[in-house]
Formats: sequence, structure tokens, C-alpha cells
Amino acid sequence: MTNTKSELRAKALAKRDALSDKKRSSAATKLAKRGLPFKLLPGSVVSGYSPIRSEIDPMPLMRQLAEAGARLALPCVTARGQALVFRIWHPNDRLMLGPLGIPEPSPAAAEIIPDIMLTPLAAFDRLGHRIGYGAGHYDHTFAHLRKAKQIVGIGLAFAAQEIETVPALAHDVALDYVLTESDVFDFRSSEVAHSLRG
Repeated sequence: MTNTKSELRAKALAKRDALSDKKRSSAATKLAKRGLPFKLLPGSVVSGYSPIRSEIDPMPLMRQLAEAGARLALPCVTARGQALVFRIWHPNDRLMLGPLGIPEPSPAAAEIIPDIMLTPLAAFDRLGHRIGYGAGHYDHTFAHLRKAKQIVGIGLAFAAQEIETVPALAHDVALDYVLTESDVFDFRSSEVAHSLRG
């Protein structure tokens, strides 16, 4: 029997929720230390996200990327089923609560289209498919923005969130990479994963 997306999401989130605070902060630090699996072009716009629930915290990685010359942005939710809007953000900027209760940059911050999108997720598989939270924000956003330019999609997750198969639909957008505390998965090449476990 195949599991539905909602069952797979619930199982993966339960695993993520069960991780200790120590494991969480250690994983976020490891991501930041390792950085991105490719050379960052100076001035590249990297969008992250404000971590909610038990998501892996992208902030240490984002601060490290800012030091390496990236410009940072954070997503703002407009409406369900609509693409996200991205606004410029600096690590010292104060955030405001958006319509879903997620911290976002001020509406006064300039809108920008990212070059690289760091994406939260509930679960992922080794083909680069992700399960989000069901609202489709990131699928809509990738589909919408990729009409204008090539955007690198990078899922950030704990290793515990890997599942065997995501039941992907036609409108689901595959990621280019998934980074966990222990692995770098590169889905752009024929090689499925480069394991860093040694």
C-alpha cells in the first residue's frame, strides 16, 4: 500500500519534531560550515526562510553566505495558491509577522527575484522531490519565477526527513539540491548523491 502525501508528511514531521535542540543547532551549524555545494557568484541573491515549527534553521548558513558576498532575501506570503514575493533582508533587520504568523521583512523592503532559493520541506527523496506543507507556495513560486530566470532550488532538511519515494505530481517542482547535516544531494547530475559520510 502506498502512503499518501499527507501520511508521509505527518511521519516525516514527527521524526523532525523528535530531534533534540542540541541536534537541531548542531545541524544548522554544520550546514553553515559546509556552505553551498557550488561557487557563489558575488552579488547573488539568496532567499532563505524564517524557521517555523521544527524546521532546520537556515540563519547561520545565510549569515555565512552574506559574509561571502550574497545579498539576502526572505519570502513574503501573499495568498494561498499564489507565488511568494521576496524582499531584501539583512541579518540585523527587524522582521514583522506576516499573514500566516511567519516573520517577514517589512513591506517597505525592496522586492527582488532570488538566484538561489533555500527551501524548507517536510520530506524529500533521492530524486529531488519534496513534500511541503500542502499549500503549494514553493511549487507555484518556482513555476512562476523560472519563467523569468533560472533559479537554483536548494532544500534544507535534517537527514531524518529523507523518505524512500515522494508521490510527485506533474505540477510538483523537483529541487536542484538537498542539503542535510550529513549529506549533499545533487540532483542536477546523473549521480544521485554525493555522500559526505566518511
